[in-house]
Amino acid sequence: MTVRVPMAALAVVAAGVSVALHLGKLSPAIPALQSTLGLSLVEAGFMLSLVQLASMTLGLAVGLAADAIGLRRSMLIGLVIATTASVLGGVAGQFASPWVVAWLLLLRAIEGLGFLLVVMPAPGLIRAMTPPGAEKAALGIWGAYMPLGVALALLCGPGLIAWAGWPGWWWVLSLLSGGAALWVARVVPADGPRGKGPAEADWRSRLKTTLAAPGPWFVSLAFAVYSSQWMAVIGFLPSIYAEAGVPSGWSAVLTATAAAMNIVGNIAGGRWLQRGLAPAQLLRIGYGVMALGSIMAFAQWGQGAHAMGLPPALRYVAVCVFSLFGGAVPATLFMLAVRLAPGPATVSTTVGMMQQASAFGQFIAPPLVAWIAHRVGGWQWTWTVTAACSIAGIVLASRLPGMGRRATAGIAVKKSR
Repeated sequence: MTVRVPMAALAVVAAGVSVALHLGKLSPAIPALQSTLGLSLVEAGFMLSLVQLASMTLGLAVGLAADAIGLRRSMLIGLVIATTASVLGGVAGQFASPWVVAWLLLLRAIEGLGFLLVVMPAPGLIRAMTPPGAEKAALGIWGAYMPLGVALALLCGPGLIAWAGWPGWWWVLSLLSGGAALWVARVVPADGPRGKGPAEADWRSRLKTTLAAPGPWFVSLAFAVYSSQWMAVIGFLPSIYAEAGVPSGWSAVLTATAAAMNIVGNIAGGRWLQRGLAPAQLLRIGYGVMALGSIMAFAQWGQGAHAMGLPPALRYVAVCVFSLFGGAVPATLFMLAVRLAPGPATVSTTVGMMQQASAFGQFIAPPLVAWIAHRVGGWQWTWTVTAACSIAGIVLASRLPGMGRRATAGIAVKKSR
């Protein structure tokens, strides 16, 4: 039986991909920004991570407030914010002034707010608009919005930047997110009239319940140590290849392919879970392979000119394996967020907490990796950051079986009452 995903749900997915393009647009533009604005490597790291500022500070709050805002309205506001910030970023690129870098940093933070307002209500919108038989397929497509958007940005960015400059790249993406806003406005049903229901009136209770439960903390920390290292590695790949003398066209293809491996990992992770693989085991596999992949990709031995690592081809394969098996981690954690949330009314709050922790990790890791690369004169110690994140993830996964039993027992007690 063929499952058809409604057009309105596809519009929501397209909106997510359009803001993910904004998230990923900076990586292919870093060499151009460095040459035209004198952007330092550390400034590039902060520009990569500032887009996560809104999620880092407001993720939990937006998770609590999404129903009060209205899901469709929240998404449209976010798309307009991301579109406007990207337009203004392109305008700033027309001026040769020292304040342009500071302006771009501010606009990246504003784009992060738009991103958050789009992606937080998306799963709820998809569930509301999709019939029961197609819900899993639609949410499965949604789960790939981030790696798909980042991969498209990495693949298309270098060519468009070479043709129109980095401001033109900003403007092209503003057209895409603006078009997504028009599509959502046209096909997604308007938010209905909303009264002050119990879930909205008792937000303090939901917040307290969520923060007091171990499950939301587990999925949040586990997501943070995954997303921080994935963004640090994939985000800097264009710069790494540019420094190695790889032509921009090849760099785009290689980086986009590595990012797209994460999509395969997301889908495969869901299938493995459906076939009965324990979530804790899948998390350990994902984090373990990420650690090994990053060590193989970046580690060197020897000193100075005699330093050696694996051949370039094997290093690239290791990056792809890192991204591929890493994709199984978010597939598992999104499923666990529903299972380990303290109740149905706190699922969106738990997801908001996950987003906030993830953004904090992505805010910290890229500047840290860039700082280490600047201090040692290369990327050979990047693996220390990623391996530390993976070890933390494995330790967290070891606590999951007991946590799952406690959650199941809690549900049984509630039912017996």
